[in-house]
Amino acid sequence: MRNEILIVAVLGIAAAGCSKSVPVVQSPDGRIAVTLDRNDSSLSYRVDVDGHPLILPSGLGFVADGLVSAPDARMSLAFAEADTVWHQPWGENKEIRDHYNEMAMTLADSALTMTLRVRAFDDGVAFRYEWDASGRDSITVMDELTEFAFAEEATTWSIPADFDSYEKNYRVLPVDSVPDANTPFTFMTDSSGIFGSIHEAALYDFPEMTLRRDTASARTLRASLAPMPDGVKAVTPSRFTTPWRTIQIGRKATDLINSSMILNLNEPCRIDDISWIKPQKYIGVWWGMHLGTQTWTMGPRHGATTANAILHIDFAKANDIQGVLFEGWNEGWENWGGNQHFDYIKAYADFDIDSIARYAAANGIELWAHNETGGNIPEYEAVLDSAFAYYQSLGIHTVKTGYAGGFKGGYYHHSQYGVRHYQKVVETAARYHLMIDAHEPIKETGIRRTWPNMMTREGARGMEWNAWSEGNSADYLCILPFVRLLSGPMDYTPGIFDINYNRAKADKGRLEWNGPNADCCIKTTIARQIANWVIIYSPLQMASDLIENYDGQPGFKFFRDFNADCDWSEALMGEIGRYIVVARRAGESYFIGAGTDSEARTLELPLTFLPEGKTYTADIYADDIESGDPSRLAISSRTLTSADTLTIQMAPTGGQAVILVPVRN
Repeated sequence: MRNEILIVAVLGIAAAGCSKSVPVVQSPDGRIAVTLDRNDSSLSYRVDVDGHPLILPSGLGFVADGLVSAPDARMSLAFAEADTVWHQPWGENKEIRDHYNEMAMTLADSALTMTLRVRAFDDGVAFRYEWDASGRDSITVMDELTEFAFAEEATTWSIPADFDSYEKNYRVLPVDSVPDANTPFTFMTDSSGIFGSIHEAALYDFPEMTLRRDTASARTLRASLAPMPDGVKAVTPSRFTTPWRTIQIGRKATDLINSSMILNLNEPCRIDDISWIKPQKYIGVWWGMHLGTQTWTMGPRHGATTANAILHIDFAKANDIQGVLFEGWNEGWENWGGNQHFDYIKAYADFDIDSIARYAAANGIELWAHNETGGNIPEYEAVLDSAFAYYQSLGIHTVKTGYAGGFKGGYYHHSQYGVRHYQKVVETAARYHLMIDAHEPIKETGIRRTWPNMMTREGARGMEWNAWSEGNSADYLCILPFVRLLSGPMDYTPGIFDINYNRAKADKGRLEWNGPNADCCIKTTIARQIANWVIIYSPLQMASDLIENYDGQPGFKFFRDFNADCDWSEALMGEIGRYIVVARRAGESYFIGAGTDSEARTLELPLTFLPEGKTYTADIYADDIESGDPSRLAISSRTLTSADTLTIQMAPTGGQAVILVPVRN
């Protein structure tokens, strides 16, 4: 009886303010408030921004054996705050502020202690579940009850929910018309104009969260977890902490890009020696296979040969590029789409990996190993240690993984089974000083803070879609930074200069791979291809075209001068689906990337982000507006300072890239 009176008293004054005796927590700047409510054994939360509701009271909890809190469970509240600065070895920004207020509501009875931990940041809110069911061996989770009930209509940008692939086109829908969606799920409220994005952070040993519309309330989305073949969503230890459920919040669309909340919700680095973790630029044998001019399998068109390897290593050395990737180097590609058996150590006979590795090391070039699994997880996990040890012995520090195929046993890529596997690869790689570039991955949730060898991922429609499909539009590229890239770096593999594939189409023996390719081309200008090296952040950044297509191209100087290891970044201007302008700094040099949709656009960019009192030489790579030819560049140089305004003129589907280097007196 005493506990019940206490609960009623607390909830009765919940709306009165934000003292440490009520279940309300506010962001440090006071703009965002999260309120919790308890009704018998059910919990709900709501989110207010600037005193107005953003998320109406929304359900919380799980359907799981042993996770039912009794109506008379004791409730306690604890509050905390933090304001720290931490540094990461690489990232959009090397220095990050972690500033939040926290509230933890704990319900406890004889069988279960359940804590809902809520953090309010100036750029959003997050909450997670922590349970302790002492005396039980495990907990079987069948469903999640977390809801997101929108207070008003909103425009949303998302891809459909799919537990196996993120390679979908974006949809722009009213929130009450969204049937389901993957995250990040980005929105703008119609009347208040608040921008937000629903996602998750610190995803470990748990299925990914997608969203589905509640049939009873059109503007309510519910969490939906990837199941295992038997329908179970997760089996966890009796003591467990779920991933964070997150809502990033901003006044402008670019506020979402500039948020570090997802990273801040992850634990500090667990790798003691990180000296081997280094951002880099790279090229590789890859694009030719998608164009149909080369093959992954050994034969007359095999791309990964010893001779081709030497050519690429020489090109990388001559152009200040650190790494070279070779897909199709190892035996087993003839099984792709069949029994999915690959050999992760034995190279094809025409690829002398030992001599290639020695040649790369002698020339200061990093050799990459590519591991396509085809979804055969048991086989890959059985050889992880031996394969990674072999790569380490060759001086290899980067592995690109691939999962283009269904997982054996009927498991989804994004189920708890898949999440466990992806994490096992990251942790095993760390033991052998290997960085990971994952394709067909589990989505990024900020674990790169804890495991900084998890460098970059695909996780969306990348460049290869332009080789054998309708391709990625400029509009798509103007949505990407505001949705997929909110989760973390993407290995989009930018930088195609032969945008009409003239060289490939002149090859009379060209193959069709993954569909008709005769009419395929790049849907942007060359200037936008260059700008994407800045806009689409990745610490491993590729110049993805055939290396012969860079010969004699003055625009390739941008990539030679570009530095993938940036210290500071900021999205300066942008509207979702229309245009984007991003600036990054590496050392003393600044890089600007701008892109537009299918409309021509002129922007005026104040250069106030530059240090005062310094003068910079700006090399500008722009669309050739006069010619109207998307394959031509207009390159110019000028002197600029922080007092200047840069005019960015872009053709339809175009862009602009700028390098600013300080003038030495």
